[in-house]
Amino acid sequence: MIVLDTCALLWLEAEGDHLSENAKAAITQSGGKRYVSAASAFEMALKHAAGKLELPLAPDACYRRLLELHAVRELPITGEIASLAGTLPLIHRDPCDRFIIATALEHKMSIVTADRIMPRYQGVNVIW
Repeated sequence: MIVLDTCALLWLEAEGDHLSENAKAAITQSGGKRYVSAASAFEMALKHAAGKLELPLAPDACYRRLLELHAVRELPITGEIASLAGTLPLIHRDPCDRFIIATALEHKMSIVTADRIMPRYQGVNVIW
């Protein structure tokens, strides 16, 4: 089971051109057990609104399309995940990434990400 960070989810649309070979292999071999934190929907909408992310559709429609097209399931931000994200060491200051890290820890999943800060967290397994 793997959780994709927001960039990995978006890069699936580009036919994986930006994904590493390890990331592609993990996604292919996940056996349909691909997940994404609901925080990715927020991050996409926020970046789109700030003009930092071009999308072919409205953010919500694009997010839903990516999930459906690539057989990715969404994991909600539960109270446990929100609390864990808030108590993580302040190694990573991006709240969206903190939610993704907490989601991975809570569900005992590896994170597919190019982020170089996430591996600094104890117990986080990053695939890239």
